[in-house]
Amino acid sequence: MPHSLVFREDRTFTIAQFTDLHWKDNGDLDQQTRRLMEDVLDAEQPDLVVFTGDVIYTGEVAQGDLICEDPFGALREAVHSAEIRGIPWAIVFGNHDTESIITREELIHAVLEYPHTVTQRGPVEISGEGNYRLSIQDAAGQSKFNLYFFDSGAYSPVPHINGYDWIRSDQIEWYKKESLKVRGAAPEQPLPALAFFHIPFPEYQEVWDTKTCYGNFFEASVSSSQVNSGLFAAMVEMGDILGTFVGHDHINDYWGELHGIRLCYGRASGYNTYGKEGFQRGARMIRLREDERGFETWLRLADGTVITQQPEHIPGT
Repeated sequence: MPHSLVFREDRTFTIAQFTDLHWKDNGDLDQQTRRLMEDVLDAEQPDLVVFTGDVIYTGEVAQGDLICEDPFGALREAVHSAEIRGIPWAIVFGNHDTESIITREELIHAVLEYPHTVTQRGPVEISGEGNYRLSIQDAAGQSKFNLYFFDSGAYSPVPHINGYDWIRSDQIEWYKKESLKVRGAAPEQPLPALAFFHIPFPEYQEVWDTKTCYGNFFEASVSSSQVNSGLFAAMVEMGDILGTFVGHDHINDYWGELHGIRLCYGRASGYNTYGKEGFQRGARMIRLREDERGFETWLRLADGTVITQQPEHIPGT
């Protein structure tokens, strides 16, 4: 891992979140996705790219043939825009990345071969692949901000529970131990942090239903697990996470604050998947400032539009 993540001289650090690329076969739709990513990266010049799952699509079978016959090649093309620019990039997996022909273990090992990735495999004894923490430092090498990455799995492991997987108790215990480990001499004021994963937890529905939110909710419902494993409660208790960033629901892009944590959707970036007419693909941008407990966020769309103020949603109105 050759890259250190360091605040710039102007004390800012900018992250581009791409989500749900669903890269398949390098066809026309994948090339549209590539152009979107290139345009965003050239315009925003981020310090880090985060891919929040479903980077490749290995699930569907069409006429007896796999849609993605070369997952390693699809991964190479999906991350190419960041790699060729030398921008550090991190990844978490979604439910479609390893549905067939490749395992999570095989995919994480492929990811780790890239020169510019800052992804880590994380502890092998806990659930999933790619649970890890990154630190953003100041010019003197002192940690100022933490980024947590979780593997939110794919589908429910329990036969009588339908739907999606959840972040497991051993992952939550790992996060709590990491959070305690990096508190240093000021446990009452932990370093601020963000968290990235693919499948939203149930609190994304709660924040929309109960709090003022900003952005769009075009899905029928939040596609979270039917099981609430307690990750959000752990984040509230630890007091370090300021915001969470997910994908999975391609036509949701809202954010709202619940118990002091801003729950944010990305903006779906890939063209090889369902969307909504008039709802452009894009990316969510995040800007941190050294020694500030907060972040700015905005959207950059495929046509170059920058959205800094999303529509307000007030429950019950």
